[in-house]
Amino acid sequence: RTMAAAPRSFSAAEVRSRCAEGACLVRCRRRLYDLSSFVRLHPGGEQLLRRRAGTDVSDALDGPPHRHSANARRWLEQYYVGEMESGDEQCFTVGLPPFSFQSYPEPVDEKEVDTTSRTPTGMDPRCKPVDEEKDLVDWQKPLLWQVGYLGEKYDEWVHQPVDRPIRLFHSDILEYLSKTAWYVVFIVWAPVVLYLSWLSYTSLAQGNTRLFSSFTTEYSIPVHKYYFPFIFLLGMFLWSLLEYLIHRFVFHMKPPASNYYLITLHFLLHGQHHKSPFDSSRLVFPPVPASLVMGFFYGILKLMLPEVLGLSVFVGGLCGYVIYDMMHYYLHYGSPKKGTYLYGLKAYHVKHHFEHQKSGFGISTRFWDHPFRTLIPEETFEKED
Repeated sequence: RTMAAAPRSFSAAEVRSRCAEGACLVRCRRRLYDLSSFVRLHPGGEQLLRRRAGTDVSDALDGPPHRHSANARRWLEQYYVGEMESGDEQCFTVGLPPFSFQSYPEPVDEKEVDTTSRTPTGMDPRCKPVDEEKDLVDWQKPLLWQVGYLGEKYDEWVHQPVDRPIRLFHSDILEYLSKTAWYVVFIVWAPVVLYLSWLSYTSLAQGNTRLFSSFTTEYSIPVHKYYFPFIFLLGMFLWSLLEYLIHRFVFHMKPPASNYYLITLHFLLHGQHHKSPFDSSRLVFPPVPASLVMGFFYGILKLMLPEVLGLSVFVGGLCGYVIYDMMHYYLHYGSPKKGTYLYGLKAYHVKHHFEHQKSGFGISTRFWDHPFRTLIPEETFEKED
């Protein structure tokens, strides 16, 4: 086995030049990271990282305003490119203010000397780099049939995210069908929502739909066409609850360590998304399995409600699903403006992925996290004297 090559050394002038050309390089002490491919995905916004280009982010990782988790520090190691040349990490003046290096005295804790000495130069001892050769799975082969053998190690492994695509199947056809571009959801389901909305409204306009007619004709309630918008909104509201329940109790079930098939099923449904949260090809639900799930819920509504009324509720829920899938993709790949509703949701959802996997199950809204007591707590920092 060949020895790993020594890390490349970067001069301050080279880093300054690359930042001036648009790259986003940051450092933690002497370790240098190229975040150029990650800036748009950063939950704090692209501009925040751009402003930190060329600076030491060691203190920023501990906050305020946000204390980065162990997973976030491990994620950072994936962008490691080399070391600053000795002496260049010290304070000096740079022509462009955004790329000025800042250096602060680094106190040495004698209790941490042994821990630090076992990690690469300047690496935060609280995290470890991603090492594909030492991982629990073989990344050169499809993962779906491997994860079931991880047993008790699966839960910890699947919640340590990586920035790389995942191959699930040996078959190229199955692999292709398991991936869906975000716009496919809108192209497939938006026309269905429009058609079913028109069908529901025109059917209600005939005046033949009555609530409770199967129990009594004397006290049954007529459902007029003017009620359709409210029934539609009820369907959207019910979808938001269903979204929460499915995410919490199905996608985040903890499969028994001894059950190969349940671990495999969990990874197929949601585990692969937590392992590779920025795989753009698997952020929305493929239309074929989505159709099966929707057919199941439509059947339930048809049994519980008059046909037209059930269809009206269903189409509202279907619209809620489309909005949810579009929002979910945007929360991963969009760059919302700071202070907006979507900015807060993006930060909230990224916390769910990187630190609070047992809470924060609301995606399109945090509403249901309140009554179910799964709200991610706000971070607080005590002011220093």
